[in-house]
Amino acid sequence: MRIIRYIIILFLLLTNGALSSSEYSFNEWLKNFKIRALENNISELTFDNVMADVIFLPKVIKYDRFQPEFYEDTKTYISKRSSNQKVKQGKKLYQLNKKFIDSIDKKFSVEKSLLLALIGIETNFGTYVGKMDILSSLATLSFDKRRSEFFTKELITILQLVEAKKIDPNILYGSWAGAFGNFQFMPSTIERYAIDYDQNNVIELKSTKDSFASAANYINKIGWNKNQPCFIRVNLTKNVPKKMLNTSAKKLHNKNKFKQLKKYIIGKEIQLIDDNLIAFIITPDKDIIPNSENLEPAYIVFENYEKILQWNRSLRFALAVCTLKDKFENVL
Repeated sequence: MRIIRYIIILFLLLTNGALSSSEYSFNEWLKNFKIRALENNISELTFDNVMADVIFLPKVIKYDRFQPEFYEDTKTYISKRSSNQKVKQGKKLYQLNKKFIDSIDKKFSVEKSLLLALIGIETNFGTYVGKMDILSSLATLSFDKRRSEFFTKELITILQLVEAKKIDPNILYGSWAGAFGNFQFMPSTIERYAIDYDQNNVIELKSTKDSFASAANYINKIGWNKNQPCFIRVNLTKNVPKKMLNTSAKKLHNKNKFKQLKKYIIGKEIQLIDDNLIAFIITPDKDIIPNSENLEPAYIVFENYEKILQWNRSLRFALAVCTLKDKFENVL
């Protein structure tokens, strides 16, 4: 019993010591970050007011290391996010806001089916926008070494938006990664693409009007081509060159005209797709799922798919969005 008690006490001491060390290091980081923030046109008054309650959040680091894009196979990932229940929920949201959503579709030349797919997957149609303190989340990820520079820039951007009175700091609650609103915009996305559509002098990304208009503006500005395909699921021939296969969203290569890739497809007549569209092959399970097949599942994806990757750089996420989009097009 004494040995067990000793081990427990030792564990608690080590754990508390590590936590205290992290908290101390974080507080030191925060002091240094303040200097950088002030150098980026953020007033000391704004910084002190907005960052007063920011804390280190250990669970944010855990979430960062264990994202579903890193461990779920493609079939599981897509099926969870494009279920019949999702379609019913999205259809209901559309019927409640039909006139407005149709006007956004027309004005920004972005299909309503795509907007519904994005909000459906990002926040379950605005019903779960996240409850994490965004400022603490961004500060934690900025303090962490894995992607420190990226999140430092995002944190500075959100402070600049507060400084400019474009964002209310009192409502900044969202995802563990610092994303905000119905469509989960990161601060840099808010800065570049968010719209005060109802013209009340505040960008409200948890409201239907500002959030749908901002999402459509974003997709439009990055080059979405309305009514062009996202992907087709295919079976590949055994002789497809390995260099043609994309297994990571970070290293896309070997783009070709669709007519050049058709020779690698087994037994599928492809109609209604322009042979001159630029496309590439992805096999999304290979680099993530242990013992996965080299050529299964496989997809030929097009430029619109690549635009979704700019929204979220995950092969599975883009496939899920395009799958749900197609389902909405069949019922709206």
